[in-house]
Amino acid sequence: MIDIEIRDINNKVKGKMSLEGKVFSSEVSAALVHSSVVGYLANQRQGTHATKSKGMVSGGGKKPYKQKGTGRARQGSTRSPLIRGGGTIFGPMPRDYGIKLPKAAKRAALGKALSMKLADGEILVLDEMRIDKPRTKDMTKMLAALGLVGQSVLLIVPERDENIFLSARNIPAVGVARVTDLNAYQVAAYGKLVFTAEAIKKLVSGEVSA
Repeated sequence: MIDIEIRDINNKVKGKMSLEGKVFSSEVSAALVHSSVVGYLANQRQGTHATKSKGMVSGGGKKPYKQKGTGRARQGSTRSPLIRGGGTIFGPMPRDYGIKLPKAAKRAALGKALSMKLADGEILVLDEMRIDKPRTKDMTKMLAALGLVGQSVLLIVPERDENIFLSARNIPAVGVARVTDLNAYQVAAYGKLVFTAEAIKKLVSGEVSA
């Protein structure tokens, strides 16, 4: 078991929480975290790029000029890749860039990423995170009290809270995520992780699928 302090939004210690080692003491190789991050980024690619090959370009039914006597190279179609407006040779075509990792591997990678963050002192737990109405000023005030202004911060909440999402979206380098959507890429992409106590309980209980 690992103990971590629970603070309020004014950065005052309110108590402690014990974290189960199976999540925050992962001995998984850091290479697995890399594979999970690469897979996540690859799966974000749409792969809808496309060019037209010689057979897809319109026109080309007529020979552009006679075979002999012009001094030019012989051509049989205006769709040739050698002619302006013709097809593209080996151009990009629609494809799936997706990389599939087993769920167990993604969960293990998330655990390793969290373990490294905890070891580096980059995880903070709040007793609650509540904003009454969407105001960037209120979010900035909370981050200032926690000493996180100007830093890369991911706020992790148990459920989607529109007030928190809207209050944080205009602040550079600050993101918000539901704990059930948390993955190794998000953990690696941000410098500091700020959990609510309820969110980290969900994480430890195994409700996060990565």
